[in-house]
Amino acid sequence: MIATWFVAFPAFASLAGDEIEVITERDVAVPMRDGVVLRANVFRPDGDNNFPVLVLRTPYGKPTGGMDRYVKAGYIVVTQDARGRFASDGKWESFLRFETHDAEDGFDTVEWAAKLPGSSGVVGTFGASYNAFLQWRLAALRPPSLKAMAAYSIPARYTDLEGPGTIRPGRRLHWWVTSMSPDMRDRGRRPGVNSKAEIRKLWDAGESEKWLNFLPWSELPADACEDETAYVQAWLKNPHTDPWKLHEEVKNIEVPNLNLIGWCDHCNGNMLLDRTIRSEGATQAARTGSRTLIGPWSHSKRRKYGNIDFGAEGEIDAVAMNLRWFDYWLKGKQNGIDKSASYRIFVMGENQWRDEDSWPLRRALKRTLYIESTGIANSPAGNGRLVRWQPARSGSDHFEFDPRDPVPSLHGAPLYVIPTDQRPLAERDDILVYQSEPLSERIEVTGNSRVELYAASSARDTDFFARLIDVAPDGMARDVSLGMVRARYRRGLDKPSLIKPGDIIHYTIEMDPTSNAFLPGHRIRLDITSSDFPNYDRNHNTAADQNADAELKIAQQTVYRGTGNATRIILPYIQNEKSER
Repeated sequence: MIATWFVAFPAFASLAGDEIEVITERDVAVPMRDGVVLRANVFRPDGDNNFPVLVLRTPYGKPTGGMDRYVKAGYIVVTQDARGRFASDGKWESFLRFETHDAEDGFDTVEWAAKLPGSSGVVGTFGASYNAFLQWRLAALRPPSLKAMAAYSIPARYTDLEGPGTIRPGRRLHWWVTSMSPDMRDRGRRPGVNSKAEIRKLWDAGESEKWLNFLPWSELPADACEDETAYVQAWLKNPHTDPWKLHEEVKNIEVPNLNLIGWCDHCNGNMLLDRTIRSEGATQAARTGSRTLIGPWSHSKRRKYGNIDFGAEGEIDAVAMNLRWFDYWLKGKQNGIDKSASYRIFVMGENQWRDEDSWPLRRALKRTLYIESTGIANSPAGNGRLVRWQPARSGSDHFEFDPRDPVPSLHGAPLYVIPTDQRPLAERDDILVYQSEPLSERIEVTGNSRVELYAASSARDTDFFARLIDVAPDGMARDVSLGMVRARYRRGLDKPSLIKPGDIIHYTIEMDPTSNAFLPGHRIRLDITSSDFPNYDRNHNTAADQNADAELKIAQQTVYRGTGNATRIILPYIQNEKSER
């Protein structure tokens, strides 16, 4: 259980308990080095002691409450609107800009917080997603008062957030239209909806269809991204560029990080930041003190998604974890954090936690499964199979990819990718399905699977998706991991190259990290298709710039198997492992 890593403890143990009053100061001015004033809410315990300070910086509107557990545990909490957002002055600079004030603003805020009345002089930072992005930026400048951070759910590169040369409209357009643009309109006193609550109602009522199906992206109207339109357009013209490169600054970071993330989180980014801080952090504390907990969750960190429930073990109390983390690093409490494992992972299928000292797991072996069929693999009702040995005879399977009727993302159009049961797609004939016989033994897959795909297309550019699925005896088909390749970027984002129609191309598809125990009686399944919309944008199947051209064409897709062009999946197999009970 999680409690063996972050032992459960009374939330208000540091002070006298519920009788402690929380004093709140609203919109406190925080001057930056260039004269711009940012504004923060300060929550403090009613008392004369000196307390560590926790800082949360955000572009989403600073919290006005909800900090009682931190305060009653003996912390001053500062929540601050980022530059140019809500109550803070200045102009917002989105994460698509190569130059921003994010790092300097964070440094100045941390040092300001360390000098607050009642502060002990030590500071920690916390928050997820964009709030975590802001932490990695400021930590690289080494503010002297910063001693630890809890920055979770953010990848190292913007190209990890979007994809390999793709755009993910279900997240990105929803994010721009409903989260970021209303405040920019309000600040600029421009016409249009300037309430996030109101615009999300419109989105849910059908406005989403207008945005998600808009083509081409380069002609998005200004009300989509408002003041940041020029920077969005610049990236669309150069989708191989990365304005983040957070991992390149990790060598300058002196403090340890706590990361709470999910296997299904669109922001896990192959955990590059986690691995990099352990190898390149500027201090031993950063390298050996950082901790990562990986659950079954999406970005929202819930235990249940529709008919998929990861059980009581999938519950998480992030506040309790943060408090224990900061009690050790900011207060010096000997609570065992330093003796805990570097990684704690949730093994789906068994729904149990396990400690690990490294990622990827050094003891992982390779288990290869090959696709096989008699040419009828276009649904779970077909005869597509996954087998241990390469088939002696060659062959191929076919499907048609129509970008006007793409395979739908079952989690729909909101920001979050979630675990899903794939059965609603069972009738589609544009998905090739290959599955094993029911297993006679437990097979654990922990790490990044890889698909070696041999395929041809009638198009000069197209997409191929691979999805690893756990099929239960009752028929539930829970997705475990996803990977995709855009043909023109098969050699790298900086080396675009169109394909020749009809040529057999060897693609390597790196799949998302995961940990899943396929139990006896279950089947291992591999789906191959060409779309997952609106999780990813639709490939237009043309040679044109997809972000600047609206034409859509149908592509005829062929996947090869057997001798010579043996499409296969290589699983990171953990031999004879048992999850902790």
